[in-house]
Amino acid sequence: MDTLSHLAHGFAVAFTPTNLLWCLVGTTLGTAIGVLPGLGPALTIALLLPITYQVAPEASFILFAGIYYGAMYGGSTTSILLNTPGESATIVTALEGNRMARSGRGGAALATSAIGSFVAGTLGTMGVAFLAPTVVKYALKFGPAEYFSLMVLAFITVSAVLGSSSVRGLTSLFVGFVIGMIGVDLQTGQPRFTFGTAELLDGVDVIIVAVGLFAVGETLYMASRRYAGKDEIVPLKGSLYMTAAEWARSWKPWLRGAAIGFPIGAMPAGGAEIPTFLSYAIEKKLSKHKEEFGTVGAIEGVAGPEAANNASAAGVLVPMLTLGLPTSATAAIMLSAFQSYGINPGPLLLTAQANLVWGLIASLFIANVILVVLNLPLIGLWVRLLKIPAPQLYAGILVFATVGTYGISQSPIDLAILYLLGAAGFLMRRFDFPTAPVIIGMILGPLAETQFRRAMTIENGDWTVFFRHPLSLTLLTLAFVGLVGPHIWAWIEHKRTRGPEHVPGDA
Repeated sequence: MDTLSHLAHGFAVAFTPTNLLWCLVGTTLGTAIGVLPGLGPALTIALLLPITYQVAPEASFILFAGIYYGAMYGGSTTSILLNTPGESATIVTALEGNRMARSGRGGAALATSAIGSFVAGTLGTMGVAFLAPTVVKYALKFGPAEYFSLMVLAFITVSAVLGSSSVRGLTSLFVGFVIGMIGVDLQTGQPRFTFGTAELLDGVDVIIVAVGLFAVGETLYMASRRYAGKDEIVPLKGSLYMTAAEWARSWKPWLRGAAIGFPIGAMPAGGAEIPTFLSYAIEKKLSKHKEEFGTVGAIEGVAGPEAANNASAAGVLVPMLTLGLPTSATAAIMLSAFQSYGINPGPLLLTAQANLVWGLIASLFIANVILVVLNLPLIGLWVRLLKIPAPQLYAGILVFATVGTYGISQSPIDLAILYLLGAAGFLMRRFDFPTAPVIIGMILGPLAETQFRRAMTIENGDWTVFFRHPLSLTLLTLAFVGLVGPHIWAWIEHKRTRGPEHVPGDA
């Protein structure tokens, strides 16, 4: 009952005219960004972070959440009609969705994607509302040792999930640690990594880092690949609505996708890629129309993964709000927005910032309704966005990033840092180093250091405290398994595939 009363209060916050307007703006902008290939919610939210200096926190996060959900909806349009996933989570949608579009069933693919996103997004948001208070009850029992061990687990798992290899992910994480250490050490009062520059004594603003890596770096990378290839937009044919048979084939995959996506998204090592591929594999196995997979396109292969994608997007909010742990690039950027308001997500957030948290959760229900209205009737408008000239789009992003960053402090040093980080972000994308762990390391690194120091102070320097507390030991063990487990598994697979049955000449 407490959750229902909190939700009722949240709807009172979300239904104010100003917040409703921000929700509409966020969902519309998010859908547009999702449709445009290469752009995504992380880049867009990073670009809009400077507005946190002008707008109330509730409005900002309702806007950001609308962009997040909207991009999940819009990304399917690009995958289905252009065969170019706007987000890594929509790669699976392109497998069957584009084939459906080429066989004249693009409207049905877009419809099952939009309705499935609504169903899964609504179920996932309900999961956030009812699961978050339960997570908080357990999180309140954490001491400094447990928090440090939890952050170590998050560092290992998130770096492995967001990168193509754990080494690349951990390298990016270390870069974030170094950036986060810049400034005055709050415990000793000594400057660190400032190189005698007075402007760095307060540290590097997380907004500048986020905009530099995601907006500037990503835009430079996309511009450099502009002539790598040109994709053909598949024209929409037939009705934009599903037949009774397509409804019958879609509703079970929607529910299964939601059931797969939300729990995996809510894990500290979650994300949307794993549940979408898992959902696709399950639907392919359960379908009575296996001959359509990989040929004319099976509607189950669109419905299930899209539902899993949106449910996992809701699940990502659980560890971010209750534990302060981001498990995706977008969550990392949203965590930096919390910091710009001086708010630390964690177990106390649901009570200390009740208006913000429950208003945000309620706005997600509203956003799902708005997105169904925006996506189905206005699909022709979203398709036209694919014709925006790339040079104008990239130039606009860079100008917006520059003006927004300069408006924060009017400091030329900040602009220099912005474009240095933008160049670094470009090189990281070029050589396949993930950028999200940099933000995670920058935000959580100093927090982990603080918790480590607290644990050491309480225990008079006895480092065994991390192994004497059962929960801390469990978390560190999971982190160790996450670090070495994939390598051991790869070694076992390597030995197995080079066994006697694979020796040349025996075939």
